[in-house]
Parts: sequence; structure tokens; C-alpha cells
Amino acid sequence: YVMLLTLSPYTPRFRDRVSPPGVMIRPYLNGFTIAFNVSQPNTWQPYVDSMHHFLAAYDDKVQEEKNIECVSGEYFIQGGDDSEEKKACQFKRSLLQNCSGIEDPTFGYSKGQPCILLKMNRIIGYRPGAGVPVSVDCKVQKGNESHLRSVDFYPGNGTFDLMYYPYYGKFTHVNYTSPLVAMHFTDVEKNHLVPIQCSLNGKGIINDLNSDRFLGRIIFTLSIGK
Repeated sequence: YVMLLTLSPYTPRFRDRVSPPGVMIRPYLNGFTIAFNVSQPNTWQPYVDSMHHFLAAYDDKVQEEKNIECVSGEYFIQGGDDSEEKKACQFKRSLLQNCSGIEDPTFGYSKGQPCILLKMNRIIGYRPGAGVPVSVDCKVQKGNESHLRSVDFYPGNGTFDLMYYPYYGKFTHVNYTSPLVAMHFTDVEKNHLVPIQCSLNGKGIINDLNSDRFLGRIIFTLSIGK
């Protein structure tokens, strides 16, 4: 009990060895296979509904009310006591452009060009990329590389801006919304199972550890029928 009293609820006791981040995708419904037929809306509507639900916290008005505009390209380092509430930078869903669900409420699923969101796991105090934004790339994980012919990334060129880091924990960084990278699969071979690996790239990132498929990368399958 006495030892527990020495622990802070706001920050880990030891932060000298911070693990590199894992990643996760949205939508995530029934495992890591996203399968639907373009001509059958009932097969892709659950993915669309999941995306809208997830992005509700990223609505532009919500972000403008709760969070502040920050300086792009710089870590947002905040001083003060560990218990002091921290400010959070705006991440508006409009930054996701064609994958925002604003212009196209179906996120491309109705056209067979699905959007998938990539989110880096939160790690208190972590500053990814050592001063250089971490980027994302995608490729066919195994099989015919020509089955994945085109991917667009948003925002910008598919990077996690430094201004969203470091993260200070759920007790003090209460309005923090994790930055996202949207991957718009605009030209994927139809009527095939296409295994795709999307990876983080940057200094200090580990994305090739065979024993952990979520560390710095994620593997999922697209199956798009006509």
C-alpha cells in the first residue's frame, strides 16, 4: 500500500524505455477482412456506419469547440504540474478530404474504392519520428503486387504531424483525439482476396517484427466484389 502511494496516476513512473507504437485500423468489425460487394449496399453499409460513428469526435465543429489550433511540424510540449489539464490540438475530419465522409458519405465503399483509417496507439510521453513526421505506406503483403495499383493518403502525403505529440495521458489530456492517416484504396483488383500490409516509417519505428503483426504495421485483407 505504501509503495502504491508513491505512484502517480498521471504519468508512468519510468519512461526511460518507451516502446515503439503499434497501429490499428478503422473500420474494424469482424476481424481484419473487409469484404463487400459494390452492388449490394447491405454488405458495405455496416463499414460506412462504423466510420461515421468513429469520426463523430473528429467533426470540425466539435474540434473547434474543444481543442486549439497548433503549429504544424513542431512537437506540442506543455509544461506545468503533471496534474494540470493539457490542451489538445485540433484534428478535423475535413483533413481527411475524400475519406472524411463529408463529400462522399459512403467513404468510397459504394464505388468499390474503400477508405480505411490508420491510428497509432497512444503512448504517454512518446515523440514519434525523432523530429521528423512518421509516414505510412501500403503494399500487397503476399501475392500479386499488381492487385493493388493505387492508394491515396490523407492528410497531405500520409504523415502523422508532430504537433499531436507528446500525449500526456487520459487524466490530463482529456480532449485529445488521436491523429489519423486515411488510406484510400482507389484501384484494387476486384473479386480477389488481396492481403495488404500498411506500415509506419520513421526513426525509432519497428515494423518488421514477425512475432507482433501490430507493431509498426498492420495486415488486413480486402475482398471487393462487383
